[in-house]
Amino acid sequence: MDGQVDHYIILGLPSGAEGSQISEKEITKAYRKKALELHPDKRPDDRNAHSDILQLNASYEILKDEKARKLFDDLLRIRRDKVHRRSQHDSKRQRMMSDLEKREQAAFGPDPAAKAQEEEQIISMKLKEEIARIRAMQANKVASATPTQRKEATVGGWESSMDGGGSGLDKEKVLKVSWEKIGDDYSAQRLRELFEKFGKVEDVVIKSSKRTLKRGSALVVMASKDAAVAATGTVCGDLTNPLLVLPLQPAVATAFTRPHEQHVEPDGPKLNNLVGAGYQSFEASVLKKMMQKV
Repeated sequence: MDGQVDHYIILGLPSGAEGSQISEKEITKAYRKKALELHPDKRPDDRNAHSDILQLNASYEILKDEKARKLFDDLLRIRRDKVHRRSQHDSKRQRMMSDLEKREQAAFGPDPAAKAQEEEQIISMKLKEEIARIRAMQANKVASATPTQRKEATVGGWESSMDGGGSGLDKEKVLKVSWEKIGDDYSAQRLRELFEKFGKVEDVVIKSSKRTLKRGSALVVMASKDAAVAATGTVCGDLTNPLLVLPLQPAVATAFTRPHEQHVEPDGPKLNNLVGAGYQSFEASVLKKMMQKV
């Protein structure tokens, strides 16, 4: 006989713990009912009819015998415990495998330093885009402003001062520079270094006023109109504190230049060394000298 045969199932009875509680009378009743179903006379064409009735009789003999049935119930119980332990083992194994996969992902996951560097690059790129947007917005605002509004937006009102003192200074070579006073402020030397990339810088004048504590401004005098045009809208300064660069007076393009006309550079005093503690008291006189001709 096959050792894996469940005799309760053969008789059509529930197996396991429930089968062990079935009475002998219920076993006999189930055997008789099953014997009528499997009788060879009712299945003349079934090749398994004879072997099925033999198996039914053998299962009935085991279950109706008290000692044999008890041993069979113990065997079923051991098998159930074995299946249960295997199920627990498989469940534990699955948990261990899951924990191992999580640890491997943590060990071989993205490097925190590389992730931080990537985030820094993304933020820097977004910051550059925001700076470009702010500059474009400010340029559009200046372009659409009325002459009176543009005059009020100049560096400390210097544009009006230069209109009244003479015509010695070519305003097309002068740039208006402004910035927010955040972080490191701009010095005259720092501005000179930035604008010398586009041509010779003659003078740098930084506006000094207690009323503009949050915003810095300066005038940068380039040696030529071409240098002023090249620097306009190009010099950006530090990334964390960009410069807004506008011409004091936009250059007017001419169709030709007369050969006998020569550009005369002003011989007035330079302002390279006037930015310092004593500059504020000399501001008016220096601007006046810049506008005078020799």
